[in-house]
Amino acid sequence: MTLRPNPDNPFRIGTRGSPLALAQAHETRDRLSVAFDLPEAAFAIVVIKTTGDKVLDRPLGEIGGKGLFTKEIEDAMLDGSIDIAVHSMKDMPVAQPDGLVIDCCLPREDVRDAFLTLDGKSLGELPEGTVVGTSSLRRKAQLLHKRPDLQIVEFRGNVQTRLKKLEDGVATGTFLAMAGLRRLGLTDLPVSPIDAEDMLPAVAQGAIGIERRADDERAAEMLAAICDTPTVQRLSAERAFLEALDGSCQTPIAGLAELDGDRLTLRGEILATDGSAAFADHDTGSIEDGPEMGRSLAARLLKRAGPGFLHH
Repeated sequence: MTLRPNPDNPFRIGTRGSPLALAQAHETRDRLSVAFDLPEAAFAIVVIKTTGDKVLDRPLGEIGGKGLFTKEIEDAMLDGSIDIAVHSMKDMPVAQPDGLVIDCCLPREDVRDAFLTLDGKSLGELPEGTVVGTSSLRRKAQLLHKRPDLQIVEFRGNVQTRLKKLEDGVATGTFLAMAGLRRLGLTDLPVSPIDAEDMLPAVAQGAIGIERRADDERAAEMLAAICDTPTVQRLSAERAFLEALDGSCQTPIAGLAELDGDRLTLRGEILATDGSAAFADHDTGSIEDGPEMGRSLAARLLKRAGPGFLHH
């Protein structure tokens, strides 16, 4: 390593300022600290406010989609203000700006969605007409496809904000990711995990990715020491599927790759925004064929769905 981080010249980790984003940045710092036997003071966590954090009163699709949680952080990396950036991979566009790469992921957490109600009721126990809050087009479409009798309202904010909205009666239930609850130590909340067979998660859900400058050899060497190869392999297939569908926050797409020895199984789903139609399929092959499987699965689903399905 050319220049070892130290308290006088810390390795700067860029992140959003939400409790979950900070937990993910701390996990990254702690893994690097152990891998290189460095004190915490050799790292500086730099909080960067993004557009997605500032605009909370409108759906993400209306104000620009996935890049809302990344642009300011990536700008800071390109201008040298930070050395790496820690992201929830499900928020990341499939293409990075010129000069930046994501080739490191931490071990993936629980991929499942969770349904939260104040009384602990599961989705299946909700009476007809119940109001459910979500800002995710995927969750909305999946829910309406299974339960068209439910009402959906727009719901954004962190766990505490969402709990307050439930207490205020804005909705009876909402969705969270199990991964976030586990990373925040909030698994004692009245949540019902939803099996991936019943609600396929977002592409890359539960995965933390770490972005760096492509020409930064020190960052590359440090991140190689904490990279979890199985997670990278799974996301390569999922994100190839997403890229082939031209996925964005305005498109209800779900995908999950799972490993069994040297075999990879990829499941994918595309839905109409209003839940009126859904197309799902899966493929199994060797791990190295994951990206090609993602592209072919996307092509099959698009052919079944027909022209313009994702844009109507």
